[in-house]
Amino acid sequence: MGFTITENVTWVGKVDWELRRFHGEEYSTHRGTSYNSFLVRDEKTVLIDTVWAPFSSEFVENLRREIDLSKIDYIIANHGEVDHSGALPELMRLIPDTPIYCTANAVKSLKGQYHQDWNFRTVKTGDRLNIGSKELIFIEAPMLHWPDSMFCYLTGDSILFSNDAFGQHLATDRIFNDLVDQAELHQESMKYYANILTPFSSLVVKKITEFANLGLPLSMICTSHGVIWRENPLQIVEKYAQWAANYQENQITVIYDTMWNGTRRMAELIAEGITEGDQEVAVKIYNVARSDKNDVITEVFRSKALLVGSPTVNRGMLSSAAGILEEIRGLGFRNKKAAAFGAYGWSGESVKMITERLKESGFEVINEGLKRLWNPDEQGNAECIAFGRDFAQQVK
Repeated sequence: MGFTITENVTWVGKVDWELRRFHGEEYSTHRGTSYNSFLVRDEKTVLIDTVWAPFSSEFVENLRREIDLSKIDYIIANHGEVDHSGALPELMRLIPDTPIYCTANAVKSLKGQYHQDWNFRTVKTGDRLNIGSKELIFIEAPMLHWPDSMFCYLTGDSILFSNDAFGQHLATDRIFNDLVDQAELHQESMKYYANILTPFSSLVVKKITEFANLGLPLSMICTSHGVIWRENPLQIVEKYAQWAANYQENQITVIYDTMWNGTRRMAELIAEGITEGDQEVAVKIYNVARSDKNDVITEVFRSKALLVGSPTVNRGMLSSAAGILEEIRGLGFRNKKAAAFGAYGWSGESVKMITERLKESGFEVINEGLKRLWNPDEQGNAECIAFGRDFAQQVK
């Protein structure tokens, strides 16, 4: 069933309460998600986006209850990714000639995925679609977070349909931002930014500035996932501006994997030393083999510094440490300091390898790292604590 947003706009999406992994297995969704689709009624009727393919039949059936499908004049595809466009093939079988407005890159994406030559109408920033008493204004948003992405803005209602920007993976029956748990909303919004949009932070700033320069009033932001921002919608825009500016809090995160607890013990002792060196800094410790990687990456995003540990195995590091370092490298964090540590038995290459990977990832590595033979003894314990204390002072 539809959900009324304004007199002219109806939510016709799908809440996915069961989803726990997204983008294949790449992103954890502890609180589910939603696939937001909107029906805009004026003299002309417009459908903005659809839902993920597994819900195609359900989506089309519910849409039929809301409106005679033949009365849909235009379809807007803000983004070609399948969680937004997955129901298009089933819908277009029923209304095959309906124009689809999207970017040129979205045409390539949709044709590449569905192999259909639908009635595409390409648009670029500033183009307008008159639907009667109102207009839809199109705003390209490449790499937020795909090359084909765009926003569209509804005049009169002053609504920005922002696609993936400003969203979060949060299933809720209370669709507006002021009706949900604010701590959960903030946590999921930051996690979404940290894990998906961080590499495009410079483009985020550019797009926020571009939209502000249009001088358009803003009453609401309708995202593609999660809540609709109706109470002070600029609050999430302001958060994005902060997060895009090499964001950090007074926090140090320690991540590690361990084989026989030597590196675990080092991590805990280093954390103890950090607290001695700076009693005001927050310290988070994660065994990356046992922790959700997206939650860990969110904490790295929040942090001003990172310590990474692994024992040496076959002249390298453990795969869990290597894996999350590759994720971190791809996200391109900036303005953060780092160092490496690890236990070893006879060769001890892991610390040097981690150090090089941190440098490649854009971190300022502030020392050569710490490696200890086998499990730290009393002297080793003291060295770990001193290492953490010195690290805290260097990043204070």
